[in-house]
Amino acid sequence: MRTSDTVSTMTSMIASKIPTFLWGPPGIGKSSIIKQIAKDAGIECIDLRLSLMDPTDLKGIPFYDKEVHQALWAPPSFLPSTGKGILFLDELNSAAPAVQASAYQLILDRQVGEYRLPDGWAIVAAGNREGDRGVVYRLPSPLANRFVHVEMEVSVEDWRTWAMKTRIDTRIIAYITFKNEALFTFDPLKNERSFATPRSWEAVNNILNSPLEKNLWLEAIGGAIGHDNAIDFLGFLKIMDKLPDVEAILRGDEVEASEDISALYVLSCALVSRLLQNPEDEAISNVLRYTLKLKNEFAVLILQDLQRQGVKMEHLDAFGEWVEAYAYLL
Repeated sequence: MRTSDTVSTMTSMIASKIPTFLWGPPGIGKSSIIKQIAKDAGIECIDLRLSLMDPTDLKGIPFYDKEVHQALWAPPSFLPSTGKGILFLDELNSAAPAVQASAYQLILDRQVGEYRLPDGWAIVAAGNREGDRGVVYRLPSPLANRFVHVEMEVSVEDWRTWAMKTRIDTRIIAYITFKNEALFTFDPLKNERSFATPRSWEAVNNILNSPLEKNLWLEAIGGAIGHDNAIDFLGFLKIMDKLPDVEAILRGDEVEASEDISALYVLSCALVSRLLQNPEDEAISNVLRYTLKLKNEFAVLILQDLQRQGVKMEHLDAFGEWVEAYAYLL
């Protein structure tokens, strides 16, 4: 299931308090999606890494109550007692079977020991698939049967939409647009320490915006996405010198259109990113008119990216000119 569909599905499951297990390979953003859903809904998200817990951590510690002359369980303080939110059991299938057994009652009955999960809380679990080279245990059938299982896959289109909103470096967005397969290169059959994933590309973004000297980029970026991927990406960056002046295009100055395919990918992302920061009608009109000089596929790419990001342009004369010029492609 692509990212946007995963978000819609998980949002609905969480709102309905239906226990859901989110599956997917490492680094594609499973945890980030759950936390973002909680943030958008204005509710709390408690992230429990069960792989780091002992069975008693979840069930609590037994103690003797003198008043009732019984042994009771003191629930852990990290479990919620009031309000609304998501109890996120991350890496559930990486937890030892004894810990999974402790979680079993909480997931099935929404209680464990003396503790009961408040009605306003939903339970969501996540984990890597068994073939992803992670340390995982097969879920017991009764436990697995309690969940609605959703498997997430990488979507370049959804990632680009997110990356532009998050202001990921335009050079990275352009590279992934140019070479879609570079977004996710994880192969469970290869014993690689570093490989490209949405999470590791976010690390590359941080490296590019850090004070690290450029002569050290290869080793640092290679440590995030793999050496071969880093060489290819840095080679792509060398074409940045061929870019037309983005600010001049936004001002409406006469700027010659580039013919270099790699440069056009970077330019397309740079123009969209710049307009998202300041979507004034004049600048949008200037960009639309400039796209009339570009190769058809890049003119369409820029318009589609702007529309996905919610930029309003239908009221502009330049939009009418664009539609008239490219009506045969629509």
